[in-house]
Amino acid sequence: MNWNTGSDFAPLMLVMSRGEKYRFVGSLLDVAETLIGAWPCDDGDEYMEAVKVCLEAIEGSLSAEDARSALIKAAGEASIPVIAVLH
Repeated sequence: MNWNTGSDFAPLMLVMSRGEKYRFVGSLLDVAETLIGAWPCDDGDEYMEAVKVCLEAIEGSLSAEDARSALIKAAGEASIPVIAVLH
């Protein structure tokens, strides 16, 4: 498994509507935990695609950037604002 915890993942911040207000996402592990444990709903085409892409990135067949892009699309679908984090 490839959790990409290094510098190959451009971090971002999600503005969540319940629980924690801001959620930092800086790795594939963070993407997986966010989609599975903190997402406000478990349906939607972009959400399902993000889960699939994240799994494929963890398995190594897609990049961390692919998972990041899929997360951003799912956030748009769920009306979750995304803030780019400069590092």
